[in-house]
Amino acid sequence: MGGRKPGAGFLEGSIDTMDNRTNTIAGWVLAGCGAALGLSILSGMMFHSERPEKMGYPIEGVEAEGGEGGDAVAPIATRLASADAAHGADVFKKCTACHTDTQGGANGIGPNLWEVVGDKIATGRGGFAFSDALKSVGGTWTFDALDAWFTSPRKFANGTKMTFAGLSNPQDRADLILYLNQQGSNLPLPAAPAADAAPAADAPADANAAAGNEAAPAEGDAAAPAAGAEANQQGG
Repeated sequence: MGGRKPGAGFLEGSIDTMDNRTNTIAGWVLAGCGAALGLSILSGMMFHSERPEKMGYPIEGVEAEGGEGGDAVAPIATRLASADAAHGADVFKKCTACHTDTQGGANGIGPNLWEVVGDKIATGRGGFAFSDALKSVGGTWTFDALDAWFTSPRKFANGTKMTFAGLSNPQDRADLILYLNQQGSNLPLPAAPAADAAPAADAPADANAAAGNEAAPAEGDAAAPAAGAEANQQGG
């Protein structure tokens, strides 16, 4: 009798059931993978972040080294003519962690700055210990020298232990210098150049040479803003 063997239908049914389960499991696996991929793409779109143009974060009162990046800046004499001593006093508040500016004031991390404008660089100041780098600059604290010093102490006196990077705003420097001049020095301000004179590039490293060694800033002898001044009183 050519009929089907007993139990053959049961076996075929079992095989069909197993195939269905396998297909179901495979379907769930594929669906899970698809869902995971979709969530990954969606989260990437929602939380995507661009690399910032400038890394890090700014610290109040401290300017990035290099200041104006070589841009043309009006001469200090021109900026002094419109300078604001009251604003200069505000700028000097950045320096008070290291300097005093009163007559007979004590030296701190940096020297006292009473009558600093026009004084010799890296000398006196109650015996303050200036660095050799600043001593080697020589000259006096002219308006040009102070402007160069406040732009970048490390460029002006290579090897100085001053940690202050400099003031990048040219008018802030002029305001600060005018304020310091009123603290005991009271030197006459330089005449501003003719209006049609081309502004010079801001080059603090060459300022002392251009001024005939009159423009030489000193670690201690300038009101280098608060982050400035010598790293310590001993190694000035």
